Amino acid sequence: MVDITQKNPSLRKAIAEAVVVVSDARTIEAIVKRQVPKGDVFEFSRAAGLLAVKKTSDVIPDCHPLPVEYTSITHRVEGLSVIINVEVHTIYKTGVEVEAMHGAAITALTMYDMLKPIDKGVSIGHVRLVSKSGGKSGRTYDDASDLVVGVIVCSDTVSAGNAVDGSGPAVVEKLKTWNLNVRSLEVVPDDVNTIQDQLLRAAEAGTDLLIYVGGTGVSPRDVTPEAVTPLLDREIPGVMEAARAYGQERTPFAMLSRGVAGFRGMMLVITLPGSPKGALETLEAIFPQVLHVFKVAEGKRH
Repeated sequence: MVDITQKNPSLRKAIAEAVVVVSDARTIEAIVKRQVPKGDVFEFSRAAGLLAVKKTSDVIPDCHPLPVEYTSITHRVEGLSVIINVEVHTIYKTGVEVEAMHGAAITALTMYDMLKPIDKGVSIGHVRLVSKSGGKSGRTYDDASDLVVGVIVCSDTVSAGNAVDGSGPAVVEKLKTWNLNVRSLEVVPDDVNTIQDQLLRAAEAGTDLLIYVGGTGVSPRDVTPEAVTPLLDREIPGVMEAARAYGQERTPFAMLSRGVAGFRGMMLVITLPGSPKGALETLEAIFPQVLHVFKVAEGKRH
């Protein structure tokens, strides 16, 4: 089973279709008039489809159990065919296309079972996914490859040469997965003036996105928020709220992060925790959706 622990819950929808084909118009008439000996084909098959959607993870080994929050199953008659439409919604970390297709398949199979005593030529035409939405794969974002991106690691020990920087390179590699090209990676001590100087220089140089790594905790030398916040023209509290909520589901200590985010002019500044794990989890929580700010902010990026 695929690991989805790093994903964010989001509204996900899927629509699937199945077709049942009969061989005689009298079969269609019996279905529509509720005269099939085994019972109401529409209602029985609909009930079976609803159960199938809910039980998908029980019979498809790699499917994750998930909360099914809406299911609609409808039938329409076209000539000698009955078109089954199954729509499923959830707010979860993975999609519901298999649930929709499983529901459509079982709805069709139930119809087949109910109709075969009166029509030996009944068949199932196809089962297919019509559409799906939600999750990162369902969203589109502007190409970010032209953004000027800088990463600054704040660490007394690394800047003094007493430790190897593992977080900075990890952040750079992760940003590449969203087509972001980091133009600079620097290490500075946990010093307010130095951190502020780096921010001002980056803004003057035309940097679009500046990411600080480290100094967002509660130790005496964690001063990145104190350095960055006074230089922001507009804070974006929701960015770090999303990051902390994401982190809190994975560690009870995420609430101690004091990271901030906002604009200096048109430069977006984001602060990440100093540990590689914390930094990467924060990126997972807010990227690539945070890049939408460059489209909606005043004075759109060059």
